[in-house]
Amino acid sequence: MLHRVPGASGTQRARLIRNFQKPSMKPQLKLLALVLFPLGIVLMLSGINHEAWLPAMLADWSPVSITLGSLFLFLALLITWGSQKSNITPRTLFSLDSFLPFLRKKKKKETLTPDAWPLGLMKRVLPDSLFADRERGKPGGFRKLFKRIGPSLLSAPVRRSIQTICFAIFVWLFFYVCWPYGAKPAEPGPISSNWKMEQIDQATGDVHFNNPGYEAWLPTAGSTIYLIDSSQARPPDAFAGEYQVQSSDNINLILTASPSQTDDQFDLLLTGSGPWALHQLEPNAWPSHYTDHLAAKEKLPADLFLTIDPLVSLSTAIASRSWVWSLVSAAVILLVCVVIPRGFCGYLCPLGTLIDLFDWSITGRTKRFQLPDDGWWVHIKYYLLAITLGCAACGVLISGFVAAIPVITRGMLLIGDPIQTSMLRGTHLVPPMHWGHLFSIGLFLTVLCLGFLRPRFWCKYVCPSGAVFSLGNLFRISERKVESSCINCNKCIEICPFDAIKPDFTTRTTDCTMCQTCGGVCPTHAIKFVERWNTVELKVLNDPPTEETAIGRRGFLSLAAGSAATLLGTAAAVGVTNSYGAKLDDPNALRPVRPPGSVPEQEFLQMCIRCGECFKACPNNVLQLEGFQQGLEGLWTPLVNADWAGCESSCNACGQICPTGAIRALPLEEKQVARMGLAIVDQQTCLPVAGKEACQLCVDECIAAGYNAIEFIQVHTEVDESGNPIEGSGFLAPYILDDKCVGCGLCQTRCHAINVKDKHLLSSSAIIIEAGPSKEDRIMTGSYIQLREEEQAKQQQQIDLQNDQPFFVPEDDSLEKPVGKEPAVIDPAVDDADPFGLDGF
Repeated sequence: MLHRVPGASGTQRARLIRNFQKPSMKPQLKLLALVLFPLGIVLMLSGINHEAWLPAMLADWSPVSITLGSLFLFLALLITWGSQKSNITPRTLFSLDSFLPFLRKKKKKETLTPDAWPLGLMKRVLPDSLFADRERGKPGGFRKLFKRIGPSLLSAPVRRSIQTICFAIFVWLFFYVCWPYGAKPAEPGPISSNWKMEQIDQATGDVHFNNPGYEAWLPTAGSTIYLIDSSQARPPDAFAGEYQVQSSDNINLILTASPSQTDDQFDLLLTGSGPWALHQLEPNAWPSHYTDHLAAKEKLPADLFLTIDPLVSLSTAIASRSWVWSLVSAAVILLVCVVIPRGFCGYLCPLGTLIDLFDWSITGRTKRFQLPDDGWWVHIKYYLLAITLGCAACGVLISGFVAAIPVITRGMLLIGDPIQTSMLRGTHLVPPMHWGHLFSIGLFLTVLCLGFLRPRFWCKYVCPSGAVFSLGNLFRISERKVESSCINCNKCIEICPFDAIKPDFTTRTTDCTMCQTCGGVCPTHAIKFVERWNTVELKVLNDPPTEETAIGRRGFLSLAAGSAATLLGTAAAVGVTNSYGAKLDDPNALRPVRPPGSVPEQEFLQMCIRCGECFKACPNNVLQLEGFQQGLEGLWTPLVNADWAGCESSCNACGQICPTGAIRALPLEEKQVARMGLAIVDQQTCLPVAGKEACQLCVDECIAAGYNAIEFIQVHTEVDESGNPIEGSGFLAPYILDDKCVGCGLCQTRCHAINVKDKHLLSSSAIIIEAGPSKEDRIMTGSYIQLREEEQAKQQQQIDLQNDQPFFVPEDDSLEKPVGKEPAVIDPAVDDADPFGLDGF
């Protein structure tokens, strides 16, 4: 059959014959599959169960283990499936054909290939009318339905199904997993009250209680309870510690203190008046319902698609000069795309699926604005990729503006999230918009409306994330091939969604996404998807002539112009950002309050990709998009708007779903001591400090949150003629304990909601959260708990040094005298009217 290839030269025929005679490699492939399959199982189990079966790096990074395991399993199954297909020629190592072949009537003496096993299984279960009659070439119910929806679904139902599943996963992760409002605070648990302490056994330390009244819940012997003094007004002061129950009945109870009991708790036990309450759960424990809720829903990582967008992690690592953990996930998806070239764009990308839907429903209904498929615009994605990486090399991160997944997540945040919040919680809980919001929405709509120029214009010509995969196609091991049976009907070119087919019907390998739509419309079944080096029965190249140069049909001049535009664009982006950026060297520049666990500001601006995930997962919209306060450098980064809401102590979602580490993924215990700012009381407007009226909103809110970082001090106390304070005069004013305040903003939220919005007593909150040096913790690595312990140790050391100083008593009477008065002389004689001789003072 080789000698019948039209237009083939003798050299070409000889090469085809040599390839046809090469020995089979199927045994080696099967051996490789046998090795990859158990290795993939071990990697996945190691990641899921957190077992130390592997080196520490993989055992600790469970997402990496799961991803690598999935890749190895996928390759093993792919090799097994591809090498076993019955319609593969003897010299084809594997075939990735997954399209629905063009239906044609069976020819005489033609042998139909057996159905694949999934199709055969479906035919056994479903009615025959749903399946095509391959003998007579008549379509069944499935083909008729697919054709009605669209020709691409008819040609490649597998690809469309995977696209639909991935888009549904993206929507599920964004609108369900990241939706925080299903979290419920933990129930307080059973409580037994009205217990009275009888005695403390001096020998054993056991504490005896009795309660003559009936209680619905009584702790059993051997259980753990928490003892509370019900007479204490402040909950933190009422906790007497954890105890083990030695014996229990309806009246008597014997408890033993746990080793964790502190001296203060023991003093409370001795001095407390009771009555005492027994709690099954620790009443002063930090809440964790938001964290627990996210962990329970996160069957897949909420930032899954962001971590597999290689441009996100690559540009972030270059800009911040640091290791970004999502580089591993990006490397894995690039390895997958070695097998399925640019498969991310054709199968996985939710933005591409959304663009397909938009083109199908809106832009595809008019051809008025369409451009030809050849022009200067066809290489935009490569120049945009070069600009993005060039800016990253200069320390400026712009991938959040142009990378595929940040564009769609931010678009869903600004368009979809307000709709979801309005429907489920109310329109009054939607934060107000500013120019930054409108700019982002305009950019997102522009990406969709590019479809008026050509279908999927963004994916074909503009997307820099797609350009990364296009360059990765240079290392592909599979490829679209066209056999000599091609009749030049042009159907494949017309249906190709990525402009990846040349005029001679061969493949532009850097653009092909292996979507296989072309295979489904080929009437002669001349298209196959096999290994890259397969040259069996291929059509002659450049027939008809393509008139393309070695760098592609787009032309050589566009390369020179595009290169110049790339250099100018990079210089302009870096120059504008530096000139109108954050200006961190200026001590008077804006210092926004960032989320807890944020890295230092310079690194934060170089690592935050403005994707919007942290905003979506943040309860009550504490985090909001920054506008142009820091120019383009800070645009769309998260800042804390404490006038709107405060940071919940039970939530660490922002760090858990940040794909680049700009917000560190902290355990809840670490997050609860990480300072993101410091509360500052305005001495001019605070109601009690200004002497206007009593107010303790901020103090109550801080105590309820569990931080206890605000205490009372007495101000404006009046005294009588004798210098004694007048009872009932003055106010209790808030005083901030710097070592306990973490800048959560709950106090500011409460003051703004009541004193500003409700009572209209103030024009702005009298207590605000400020960021800046010595007011926040911004570290790249390390423990915040350890940081607090070191600070406390230094404070204690200073106190000890002061206590060690010798007490100085002056030898003369050179003490300062009261200004304007001579010192009073106390008469030794005792005066009944002035028994202490104080009138002179």
